[in-house]
Amino acid sequence: MNATPERPLILSILMPCLNEAETLAKCIEKAKRFLSESGIAGEIIVADNGSTDGSIELAQKAGVEVAHIAEKGYGSALLGGIEAARGKYVIMGDADDSYDFSDLGGFVAALDSGYDLVMGNRFKGGIKPGAMPFLHRYLGNPVLSWLGGLFFKNKVGDFNCGLRGFRRDAILFLDLQTTGMEFASEMVVKASLRGLRITEVPAILYPDGRSRPPHLRTWSDGWRHLRFLLIFSPLWLFFYPGVFLMIAGGLVSAWLLPGPRQIGSVTFDINTLMYASLMMIFGLQSILFFLHTTIFGIASGFLPIDLQIQKLLNFISLEKGLALGGAMIMLGFASSFGAIAYWRSNFFGPIDPGISMRLVIPGTVLFSFGFQIVFSSFFLSILMTKRK
Repeated sequence: MNATPERPLILSILMPCLNEAETLAKCIEKAKRFLSESGIAGEIIVADNGSTDGSIELAQKAGVEVAHIAEKGYGSALLGGIEAARGKYVIMGDADDSYDFSDLGGFVAALDSGYDLVMGNRFKGGIKPGAMPFLHRYLGNPVLSWLGGLFFKNKVGDFNCGLRGFRRDAILFLDLQTTGMEFASEMVVKASLRGLRITEVPAILYPDGRSRPPHLRTWSDGWRHLRFLLIFSPLWLFFYPGVFLMIAGGLVSAWLLPGPRQIGSVTFDINTLMYASLMMIFGLQSILFFLHTTIFGIASGFLPIDLQIQKLLNFISLEKGLALGGAMIMLGFASSFGAIAYWRSNFFGPIDPGISMRLVIPGTVLFSFGFQIVFSSFFLSILMTKRK
């Protein structure tokens, strides 16, 4: 139904389009039917991304608005369509006839009840035979959805469903940036990080109505989604692995420093101690990377301010970092002097590596820790410098 001064526009139904002439008219017809039967004042927008197969003419003939998006990419088309939309709510869905645009009542009801983002869940609604490839259904989507819930503490069971509704102002506030298929993940990730209210409604997935292959590329697009999840979760990408490496390397090092250890017929000695020490060095690097990326992400607006992180950053200072790093460097010298003293006791001749390396290895680890902390303290100080 059309909007009037007495009945403001409530809903924009948005369809990204790139050569969808085979199915676009069916999708528009179903969307019109929903608006007519529901009595909702709404509009239909086709966000065209450079179609050359007559899709634009079909949309114009159907009397719907066409937003011409020059920049290529799924995300670009949707961003342009969202900006062009005039409704309070936007429901977006692919124009390949895999979703039923005549059955959007659950999305509108959830939005009316106060949710900012309403995700379709194809696993709850039903996946028709042939609608989703085996790998997507049993590996890709479940794994990405599980990781998304784990990293960002949400309960979205179908992270990549293409049918979803949202409050237009809430999504524009997120300042979404990605232009490709990972746009779907960015929306959920940023909505979770910003504390938007998210829920799910069942959505049925039907077989793609087109005769040509879909735009989606299984492995490359799957990797782009996973990469995006990791980049926006420095805790899981850097901090937790770093803590694990530090603890595991520290325990093994403490176990081997007194002398060789034997488990069954296997003897562990200085070679294992060296690798355990390397684990600790990598672990500290990873934790420092976590601090760098978190501060940069907050300063750039990619990540929200976290109260616990903020308390940590308030505690950190250049002077404390220099003092801690300097102390570790001095301990490194102490360990090295012990190794030199042992060498001197042997008149600077051949020595037992099993003894000397238990002094040299801790010294090199302490040197590494100290210089890393000193350099990182300067870099963190630069990152935390207040700027206009």
